[in-house]
Amino acid sequence: MAPSPRIRIAPGTEGIERLEAHLHGQAFSPHRHDTYAIGITLAGVQRFRYRGTQQQCLPGQCHVLHPDELHDGGAGTDDGFGYRILYVDPALVQNALHGRPLPFVAQPVLDAARLRALGTGLRTARELWDFDAAIDDEVLRTEFAVAVAQLLANAATGQPQAPGSLELAGLTRVRDHIAATPTERPEMAALERLSGLDRWSLARQFRSAFGTSPSRFRTLRQLDAVRRLLRRGSSLADAADAAGFADQSHMSRQFKQAYGLTPARWSAALG
Repeated sequence: MAPSPRIRIAPGTEGIERLEAHLHGQAFSPHRHDTYAIGITLAGVQRFRYRGTQQQCLPGQCHVLHPDELHDGGAGTDDGFGYRILYVDPALVQNALHGRPLPFVAQPVLDAARLRALGTGLRTARELWDFDAAIDDEVLRTEFAVAVAQLLANAATGQPQAPGSLELAGLTRVRDHIAATPTERPEMAALERLSGLDRWSLARQFRSAFGTSPSRFRTLRQLDAVRRLLRRGSSLADAADAAGFADQSHMSRQFKQAYGLTPARWSAALG
């Protein structure tokens, strides 16, 4: 008897749903939804019929389904398959594209190398699939939507889009504000006023100017504070609290992602 299906709903936000599933057999009958569906196969072989052709998505490959297109889904082998998937409201993508037509990705299966070449607007493509990271404020929601829009636009055209001119003075004001107040979670409206840009342009241009997103820049400044506090002998819990993290475990995850070591191991290695 096949194992029972397992589905985990990850924290999402308005216009973005995320889930992870492990399924066997013919999991889904033909259906359509009014969102983009962007998934990555984690294990096994995922097969689906889409726009009249049979597609196959292997571990590490991504599939992109356009809104309102009929498709099904199932396992390509008896071992079943696992995947993570994003359902993204086209209105969010449209906001990030400033009125350009919604991208249509003609080849729905993208391999890992092509994903890296196309870029996503995030530090690495795998950040799209980090379901432990919450999208819990308007800054992160905007950055995530811009990243998805960039992935879709790049995949549709087959090459990364070149950035336009940058409003560097306004972007620098945002950067300086975040650097001066890293323990405070900024409101998107405040960053728009500082930069003189709408939120979608701000998210795109900040990365082009400074190599990372506003939220990631803030996290790294928080981690700078954590390292200073640990060098002075603070406990992990106290350092996390003083640097503005929600809790010690959140700080530890971010620390390891940034430096490749847990904060405890980093502290123990100090001379």
